[in-house]
Amino acid sequence: VQLVESGGGLVQPGGSLNLSCVGYGFTFGSVDMSWHRQGPGEGHGIIAEISKFGIASYAGSWKERATISKDNSKNTMFLQMSGLSPEDSAVYYCCAGAGYNYCGEGTQVTVSS
Repeated sequence: VQLVESGGGLVQPGGSLNLSCVGYGFTFGSVDMSWHRQGPGEGHGIIAEISKFGIASYAGSWKERATISKDNSKNTMFLQMSGLSPEDSAVYYCCAGAGYNYCGEGTQVTVSS
């Protein structure tokens, strides 16, 4: 199992960013998937989950400014984020499995003017 994230980068405060996660070695539509982040000096925090049935759920305020989706035919999951602030600067990574059994290495998101 391998997960590869992309789409991170530098974005200005208030801006938007779209992340992608491609999965290899498993059937995307058969597992729950999730997005997480780890900021500098912080622990891991969950952002959103999408079940194998396509039902999405979000943590805290992410419900208002994030959208999780997936394309099973392409083994790809997406995270659209908006209203980003410097506090959102972190490594964003995806995981497969209800217990976050497999996770990618992540993509760096930096929010700065």
